[in-house]
Amino acid sequence: MITTPYFRLRSSVRTLNRVCFALVVAAALSLLWADLAVYPVDPWHELARIGRGVILPAWDEPRVLAESLGQTVAFALLAVVLAVPLGLLLAMLFHWRAVRYFCAAIRSVHELFWGLIFMQLYGLSATTGLLAILVPFTGVFAKVFAEIFEQQAHAPGQTLSPSLGTLKRYAYTLIPQSWSALLSYIRYRFECALRSSAILGFIGLPTLGFHLETAFKQGQYSEAGALLWAFVLLIATIRFWMKPVLLPFYIGLAIWLLPETVGFSNGGYLWQFVSVDIWPEPLRDAQWGAALQWYTTMFTDQVWPGLIQTLLLTQIALVLTAVVVLATYPFATRVLGGPLVRWPGRFLLLILRSTPEMVLAFVFLLLFGPSGLPAVLALALHNGGLIAFLVANASDAEAGGRVSRPDDPKGLLRYAYIETPRRFPAMLAFLFYRWEVILRESAIMGILGITTLGFYIDSAFEEIRYDRAFLLIAVTAILNILVDATSRRLRLMAHADTARR
Repeated sequence: MITTPYFRLRSSVRTLNRVCFALVVAAALSLLWADLAVYPVDPWHELARIGRGVILPAWDEPRVLAESLGQTVAFALLAVVLAVPLGLLLAMLFHWRAVRYFCAAIRSVHELFWGLIFMQLYGLSATTGLLAILVPFTGVFAKVFAEIFEQQAHAPGQTLSPSLGTLKRYAYTLIPQSWSALLSYIRYRFECALRSSAILGFIGLPTLGFHLETAFKQGQYSEAGALLWAFVLLIATIRFWMKPVLLPFYIGLAIWLLPETVGFSNGGYLWQFVSVDIWPEPLRDAQWGAALQWYTTMFTDQVWPGLIQTLLLTQIALVLTAVVVLATYPFATRVLGGPLVRWPGRFLLLILRSTPEMVLAFVFLLLFGPSGLPAVLALALHNGGLIAFLVANASDAEAGGRVSRPDDPKGLLRYAYIETPRRFPAMLAFLFYRWEVILRESAIMGILGITTLGFYIDSAFEEIRYDRAFLLIAVTAILNILVDATSRRLRLMAHADTARR
């Protein structure tokens, strides 16, 4: 049995505490400058109407509901089916720095921003919806697949001929070893793709989010409740209807369900978009002084305010997510929740992780007005529900293989002194992995009117100022890459990756 030396264990715990303290301090300081105002509205009447709509859902047009669900699944399924092999190929080349930078760049831009970009080229079409999910998911798959391959034993590959190609080398060694982990992650990303597909409706694509936004704006909360319950049911039953043997049938059905408008862009317009439209006029005309003035004005008026507000909301949401996890995961575990509480607890986590952040933020906007508070609450509840679900699953898996002792503590004592200390490093690892996701989601909250970077990006597209939109999206991508690098560094410092694995 290999044991960890006492001084290394103490050092790891001390580092973990310092990292947590730094995050809490950053969130506390963010509270001083973040726009979290509650505007003078009377939310209780509206909240009661929303509650009645959720409890008493109704939908007068079953065909429209079925079509929106079908198209939501179609976009998600086809995008994942295409992104998996592309991500796998890039993962095999991930040792090349150019490939790593390329994958970091494409995954750092949110699906909604990709949707807004491709909409300028292909309009409201199936091509726009597919590419909006396909492009960032390819980068995500490449990164995670490469990390999974790194964790496998490389000794079998040394027995193969040196002249064997990279693809065959992976096919005979690393892919078989990591097959179960790859499938598990693909299933998880498919659930994420369903949520991404749903919120693409907020920019006009005919998925579930389009009808949800319409229902909420018109105050048709019973219809919104029906849509939400249908989506939750879809997420909850994935393991029952998504069978590998049925995948060819589902792919054919998904192609048939896509909108009729495929969307094509001629080469001339594409070249004009990438070589002319996304660059400011002074830069194109080599007017360096005017170009500097343009970038300075953009930085002071839009980039800096949007960047600061995005970072502030991200840090607050990150710490509040941890609070949600610590408050909810025990109710979904066998050892803490018990049979009577566990299933209601898991149902609550299902609701939180299934409901997209944009939908939660939209509801909170109706209740609290247009500030950063709806974004923080939505991000914390959704990500907290997702991480709590993973932590609860880890607790149940460990409890199933361990014999309980008669003197084991129960209730609050077990939560405080046994379960939470055991789960905390893994929870922190999950939290760091979600950090860049929370940042991306904070940025897109601007589409709802919250003054993050997404607010200025959406305004630029509405004004057909692609040069402004490109600069703001580039800033968002760079910020996301920096946060990802920071979170990876903190994971290594706190030894959280080891705990998670």
